[in-house]
Amino acid sequence: MSTSLSPIRIGALAPLTPPGWVEAGQHLLAGMELAVRDVNDGGGIGGRPLELLVRDTAADPERAATAVDELAGAGVVALAGEYHSVVARTAANRADALGVPYLCSSAVLDALTERPTPRVARLPPPQSRGWRVYADFLLDAGHRRVAVATQPSVYWACGTRILRDRLAARGGCLVELDMRALTPRAVCDALVEQRASALLLLVGQPEPAVPIVTSVRSDPRLADVLIGAPAGQPEFAAWATQLGTDGTAIPFLRYLPEHLGPLGARVESALRERLAAAPSFVALEGYDTVTVLAAVLRAHGTDRERVAAAWPQVAVEGTRGRIRFSRAPGDGVWQWAGPPVQVVDRDPAAPGRFRVLRTG
Repeated sequence: MSTSLSPIRIGALAPLTPPGWVEAGQHLLAGMELAVRDVNDGGGIGGRPLELLVRDTAADPERAATAVDELAGAGVVALAGEYHSVVARTAANRADALGVPYLCSSAVLDALTERPTPRVARLPPPQSRGWRVYADFLLDAGHRRVAVATQPSVYWACGTRILRDRLAARGGCLVELDMRALTPRAVCDALVEQRASALLLLVGQPEPAVPIVTSVRSDPRLADVLIGAPAGQPEFAAWATQLGTDGTAIPFLRYLPEHLGPLGARVESALRERLAAAPSFVALEGYDTVTVLAAVLRAHGTDRERVAAAWPQVAVEGTRGRIRFSRAPGDGVWQWAGPPVQVVDRDPAAPGRFRVLRTG
């Protein structure tokens, strides 16, 4: 696109260096950049091009807060992105305090803000919805005694509570294994002692998730134990590279429909070329984020307050379905009510292929 008009700037947050989940950040940013290119190829916003101002959060809430301050000062009309829930929560609260609208791309923590705000909207489902679907999957598969290997984090603690409550409501039991005190080998012994039929990885990737999987898979006492990863660690190619067939048959959550429509299929193909790898659902979340913001900017202009006020009027065709925002009493942010939820795993016969185990 050739124009002399000044660009409309959107601030983009993503984890692009360790200890952030770099592959997730790369996919998120690739989706956002592709959508910006498509918008600009179509004439931009009233002839003005979109421009992303990208900041690396590195999974650090303080770094994210600083980035929000910088981007707000640089005149962005809105903030977008982020993958890690704890980082997104900090970014959302800071954006709200500064009066900058924020569309969260890929973080699911229910309490995304400290107080209800009209400025923040979110695309992925809240953690309580997705993780309840996952708990129901476990229960329907016959797992009543479930262990979780976990690390200190608000995100992991919330996930543990959701799982425990859902399991208990149907006669199940959850056992916590604190990875501050246990080695992967000790996890195996604890699984035997607790007679757990499933182990969920509520831990970082690759450490200690990969060593735990390797230890459990190599322990003949645990041949029938299901390993699960509701947070989605097996979604990315690095998982398959690091674990090979040991990383298959590990169910996880992802936010895709059973079949992509024409837009989703086109974007997926373009992202595959851009990433030189199969795009994750996170890349599609990135694309949808910019698609929503572009529609809002076309209809309501670039004033921050008008952008924030437009969330309930959004009706946009995204890569994974039609996006509309709503909020129930007590909700802190505007929420896409209809994102698809799947429980999937990597097929042992073809680790690059995913099997859909449940939708919800």
